[in-house]
Amino acid sequence: MAAAMGHRLAELIAEYEVPGAALAYLHQGELHEFAAGVLNKATGVESTPDSLFQIGSVTKVWTATLLMQDIEQGRLTLDTPVVDVLPEFKVADPEVTKTVTIRHLLSHTSGIDGDLFLDTGRGDDCVEKYVAACADLAQNHPLGVTQSYCNSGFIVAGRVLEKLAGKRWDDVLRERIIEPLGLTHTATLAEDVLRFRAAMGHMENGDPAPVWGLMRSAGPAGLICARPADVVAFARAHLEGGLLENPAAMWEPQIDIPNPHTLGRQWGIGWILDEWDGRQVVSHGGNTIGQHAMLWMLPGTGTIACVTVNGGHSGAFTHRVVTELFAELDGVTVPARLGPPERPVQVDSARYAGVYERAGSRITIGEREGGLRLRMESTGELAALDEPVELDLRPVDEVTFVGRRDGDPDWLSAVFFELPDGSPYVHLGARATPRTG
Repeated sequence: MAAAMGHRLAELIAEYEVPGAALAYLHQGELHEFAAGVLNKATGVESTPDSLFQIGSVTKVWTATLLMQDIEQGRLTLDTPVVDVLPEFKVADPEVTKTVTIRHLLSHTSGIDGDLFLDTGRGDDCVEKYVAACADLAQNHPLGVTQSYCNSGFIVAGRVLEKLAGKRWDDVLRERIIEPLGLTHTATLAEDVLRFRAAMGHMENGDPAPVWGLMRSAGPAGLICARPADVVAFARAHLEGGLLENPAAMWEPQIDIPNPHTLGRQWGIGWILDEWDGRQVVSHGGNTIGQHAMLWMLPGTGTIACVTVNGGHSGAFTHRVVTELFAELDGVTVPARLGPPERPVQVDSARYAGVYERAGSRITIGEREGGLRLRMESTGELAALDEPVELDLRPVDEVTFVGRRDGDPDWLSAVFFELPDGSPYVHLGARATPRTG
């Protein structure tokens, strides 16, 4: 398998129109590394195993791990209210301000509108300034009633770390994870990444992205750059020890995900939880501007894999890589992406038509013969970097629909559901979005 993987990776990046990718996996205690393609189509610099890619939201597990260290050392608990550490913290709902906890932040159950991407400058106070700007953030859903992906919550969590340590999040990360694990190719700031080969993201048209990365204030939610081998080493410390006394506490389910077809069935503390062929799977993914990363580990076999990509049909690509890899290494069948049923399903789709909106996104759903038509637009600071997405949705059952854009091999799933109070929502892209019109 190891001997053929380099060649196979090159075949797959051609098939999925990926500029470049890197892969590292740990199997039976042995690390294997591969790379293929280019880091930047404009320069032609080749991708190598030690190249740094943006791992995006995989960063959230690192931030959650740092907070779990503080919890194990008695500085706080999962159920400590955020205001106990950050008295200045505030969101629009005064009751949420008083009662939202560390557990809510790390399990994406706070309900705080999660996609506030705000550039608060390059200074060491950027995370502190970001938290101050959360004062007007509304609730996406009531506290604790469901799961909706929340970047904002993890930036607040990063500020909790800063307040406890009296240091920048970047420094806490370096001193308590990067250096103890001997990670030589992991960085958070552009000036440090420049010391290495670094990937450039690519847009849907194949061109290099107009900007390299996210704003610094997003650090605790998604600013780590690393080679896949360093990410695997981080995950290995969760399986074998080295960061926490009880890392498995982070794998305890906290909430069921309303749409289990996108990332997994449940959220733990930081980690996404699922099951393949009866085996526990612990994972996380990340997306930045034209870059994508996935990390998976199977506690039952000790196998860990990380794939990083800088464009193309990246989601379909990483799913194909992990499907082939875990079948060969552990004989585990990775579930296929949910697609349309063989026979059309008749559903009353009209009841789901309307406008659904949250911070950073507006989703308009209209009726069409045999299903629905979706238009998804980014709003806020990242709107200029994202083209609106339009596609037809086909019913799988009464509440589940799938669709994909022309030429895209990856199916997108949407699940319509209601909160206990009857409020209508759509769960799409790991986020719960309320119907507003």
